[in-house]
Order: sequence, then structure tokens, then C-alpha cells
Amino acid sequence: MSAAPEPRPLLIFLNEVAGGRKLLAAVRERAAEVPFVAVAAPQNQPAVGQLIDSGELRDAARARVEVTMSILSEYGIESVGEVMDPEPSLALDDAVRAHEPGEVLLSCAAGTRFGFTRKDLVVWAEGHFEPDVTVTHIPVRIEDDSVSWEVNHTLVVATKTVAAPDLVSRLKERAAGHPHRYTIICPRSEAVSETEIVRDLAATLAELYRADIDATGQPMSPDPFHAVQNAIAHYRIDEVLISTFAGETSRWLEGDLIGRVREITDKQVEHLEVGRPAAAVAAAVAGGGES
Repeated sequence: MSAAPEPRPLLIFLNEVAGGRKLLAAVRERAAEVPFVAVAAPQNQPAVGQLIDSGELRDAARARVEVTMSILSEYGIESVGEVMDPEPSLALDDAVRAHEPGEVLLSCAAGTRFGFTRKDLVVWAEGHFEPDVTVTHIPVRIEDDSVSWEVNHTLVVATKTVAAPDLVSRLKERAAGHPHRYTIICPRSEAVSETEIVRDLAATLAELYRADIDATGQPMSPDPFHAVQNAIAHYRIDEVLISTFAGETSRWLEGDLIGRVREITDKQVEHLEVGRPAAAVAAAVAGGGES
């Protein structure tokens, strides 16, 4: 009687997007049966956000990987991650060669194409790797999102406040009253390190997933208006929610971000002012600043 085959790793491949609740559910179903989980992303243009150069493309891919790894860690699943070649087919081929997975969870929008011949990425991957490696497409809806009475799609813009309890509570309350999907974008800020943004965004996404709420998100280019503008162009949204701390000077407000966003969309644009975290208040008081 032949021995059972050795379990092989699980590879998560994030093409242009940072996954979501369905991807997390698929990983959790498989995590106990695999020796390790690997997360990889090509250095290509993310689905939303304004990017300028190749350096930012790499940062965006790294953010997709780190946010996903942080969410998995919130659920007790440790993983390894890496950023790959900009060409998705080469990146996926390299990741499969490096990790020798038994299955690839391919997180991308339906109909994602690549190369000069515009091949379908999912179809190419299935033909290239199966039957030795199972390819499972975890679709992420982008252009196919539609405004409907059944689900509200809200674009959330938050950086310093992305993990603020007031914001998380508001998102959960909205979803409890009417089904919501959230896309959270976090324009980078000199006042907050990317490590903190990734940590806080992942914590918020994990909390929403625990409440069975669909959401995705990632850090974006520093210009908040361009990030929102690009997101509105890519997503069919019902509303925009911009979050800042109450009683605090904000570059976003100084630059009239809310007014500028209202000029480019006919959807509702809401400004949510949230309370500052207790730790930030204590630090400000200890330093002699305003609370």
C-alpha cells in the first residue's frame, strides 16, 4: 500500500487586488491541511488608487501582500509573502516554482487579462498548471459591481482613523441596517508609517469579516483626491465616507477634500468625525499637547 502524498503548500496570488472575505474563508478551510501558506503579488497596477512610478507599484504590491498576511494573522494563520515580477503570468509561474503548492487561490477580478494577446489570466493558469496544481479562482467584483437596492457599496477613505472604534462601529451599524460592501482606501501619510496603516487596516477588515461583512482595501498613493477620483472611476459606488479625527487640524479638510469629491460625483459624500483613541489622547496630554 503506497504512502499518502505529502501535503503541499497553499499559494495565494493577489493580482491587482487585496482579496476579501471569500479569500479568507477559502484559506481558513484549507489552512489546517497544508504545511504553510504563501502570499504573492505581482508589481502591477492595483484596481484602485493613483500611482505614479515603478517604485509605487512595488509599494502597492507589497501592501497587498502585507495586508493579506496581517488579516490571516488575525485569524491565527501564519504565512510568508513576496512581491513578484510585474507581468502576472511570469509572477505566478515563479511563485508556483518557488513554493510548489498543491493549490493556488487566484484572487483577481473576473475576466482579468494580461499580455499583448490579452489572454484570460484564470484560463491561462488552469491550462498551465493543472492537473498537477489546482487553480481556484476567488473572484473579486470591480467593474461588475452594480448599484442596487440589495447591497450598498461604500467607498471609505481613512488613514489615521481607519481602525478608530467609532468608524468600525459605524460601518458595522450600517451593514446591520442594510447589506453593505466596503472598499477602504488609505492614502499614505507622513504622519503615519505604512506599517501602522497596514496593521490598522488589516485589523478593521478582520473585524468586518467576523461580522460577515464584505470589504477589501489597501494603502494608496499619498494624494487623497487622486486616490478617491481613481476609485470612483473603477468602482460603481453608492456613497463615499471620508473619515477624520474630530477637533483636529486635517490636511484633507484644509485642502477641501470633501468639497472636491462632491464636485466629481453625484453620490452622497459623508464626512465622519471620530473621537481620538485613548492612547493618542494620553500621549498628547503627557506631551503637553491638546487632547
